[in-house]
Amino acid sequence: MLTLALDTATSAATTALVRDEEVLGEAVSRAVRVLEDADELLRANGVECSELTGLVVGTGPGSFTGMRLGLAAARGLALALELPVAGVSTLDALVAGAPGAVPVVDAGRREVFTLLEGRPVVCAPREVPAGLCVGDGALRHREVLEQRGAEVPPDDDERHLPRARFHSLLARDFGPAELVEPLYLRVPDAERNA
Repeated sequence: MLTLALDTATSAATTALVRDEEVLGEAVSRAVRVLEDADELLRANGVECSELTGLVVGTGPGSFTGMRLGLAAARGLALALELPVAGVSTLDALVAGAPGAVPVVDAGRREVFTLLEGRPVVCAPREVPAGLCVGDGALRHREVLEQRGAEVPPDDDERHLPRARFHSLLARDFGPAELVEPLYLRVPDAERNA
């Protein structure tokens, strides 16, 4: 299987081209570059769009705008290329990159997205279980987490990125793009303020 995977739910967007379990290439940038990154990965590996067999997209939780951008890109590509799509949680991808770690994604509003008892939740940083904490939320709330006994790797540690290669390796249920939904854990700011 040859998949193009992307995640735009956090402050760093990741894109990967994966054949079976071999990573052919990966890029890290900003969400607005995700399609450019995908094109560059395909060209660098001499892969035509028609050779892709599936798309994988990060479903969050994370930035509302970022998640929507990634899903829109995946849906557009799936429609244009007639490809099935699988969604994978950004939290699960972080754990895949740092087995045993607590994934912590910045949620804004002085909150984070994490896993509690295996379930995705939004909570205050002080509610995150102690342990090895990875993700942009762990970086942003390092002081609070470390005061609670958590270990947060250095800012430049790769484990803080929800690498798209892990999305591709975790993907299982491919199907119509319109069935892949973002993982919202709270009402978007625009709706809340209306």
